[in-house]
Amino acid sequence: MARTDTLERLIPASVASDDTTGQETFRLHADRYHFAAEHALPGRLLDIACGVGYGTRILIDERPDIEAALGVDISADAIAYAQERYAQPRTEYRVADAMTFRTEQPFDTAVSLETIEHLPDPAAFIANLLRAIRPGGRLVASVPTTPSVDANPHHRTDFTERSFRRMFTSHGLREIACQRQVQPFNPVQILTRKETRLADMRPNLLKYYASHPGAAVKRAWSTVVDGFNNRYITIVWEKP
Repeated sequence: MARTDTLERLIPASVASDDTTGQETFRLHADRYHFAAEHALPGRLLDIACGVGYGTRILIDERPDIEAALGVDISADAIAYAQERYAQPRTEYRVADAMTFRTEQPFDTAVSLETIEHLPDPAAFIANLLRAIRPGGRLVASVPTTPSVDANPHHRTDFTERSFRRMFTSHGLREIACQRQVQPFNPVQILTRKETRLADMRPNLLKYYASHPGAAVKRAWSTVVDGFNNRYITIVWEKP
């Protein structure tokens, strides 16, 4: 079964009541899905990198005009959990790689939340995902906009709001709506890693900063500008 104790995957039923970081992370994730449900189009919906499937279920439960929702994730364990815990007649869960996913019938809406920062080639992923959306369809995507690669070993790219937007506007997409979120963090908890989800952070951060001085500069500047807060953005795009 999918692990519950990593930064990589969130399983709501396994987040301890005293795990402040985990509880707040789940609230923010769920809020993104509620936002996506508000702006999804009727018809067929794709939730790419759906994890254990709770977000796909939020989307389908809140929008009865969505005919069918497909949740896709690369983890067979996560998909098995989704099929067991979150299945309903209008949902399907499937194992597939987000970078190479293909569909014969385009979707009206695609949702990709907290996915792009994990991938080896974000631009190639977006280009591939747009092929799965019909003209006039919508794409809802989110990323952290404060540095995360230094602390989270699963992340490969840091984004700002500007760099994130640029990847989509380069394809001619039109911005429909935007949601910003802020998650305060306690630096003492980060350093001591007492909470379950923090135990999987990158080990020996000082050594990492020594070999990646640019990451140290990013972190210092982010702390000056944003304080001890992580920031996220979710944007709804319309495909021409």
